[in-house]
Amino acid sequence: MWAAAAAGRDVERIVSFWADDAIVIPPGQLAIIGKDAIRDYVTASLKIPGFSIQWKTTRFTIARACDLAYGVGTNQVSFNDENGNRVTLGGKAVTIWRTDNGGVWKCVVDIWNDDPPPEK
Repeated sequence: MWAAAAAGRDVERIVSFWADDAIVIPPGQLAIIGKDAIRDYVTASLKIPGFSIQWKTTRFTIARACDLAYGVGTNQVSFNDENGNRVTLGGKAVTIWRTDNGGVWKCVVDIWNDDPPPEK
């Protein structure tokens, strides 16, 4: 559902998956803290020419108390560089989730990094 929201480029739907106090840590950048700052980040990302993101969670584990969980997976981010050439970066990610007061799962930490460049 979250990936579908990203593909649909619906900022409010995308942001709805993060908790109000969530922390997003993109590669090579400072942490983005709180839903308002995350909304700004998502909005700016969607304005990058050719921007798209896809991901696949390959492992998801829920704590015994069913109040925390984590996901591990892969992602792919694409955009156009300054010359209009398509750039695609593969990466890996970890998300941490908790349930809110209504029992809905919300992402509280979202961190990812790029895969190393291919060996030459």
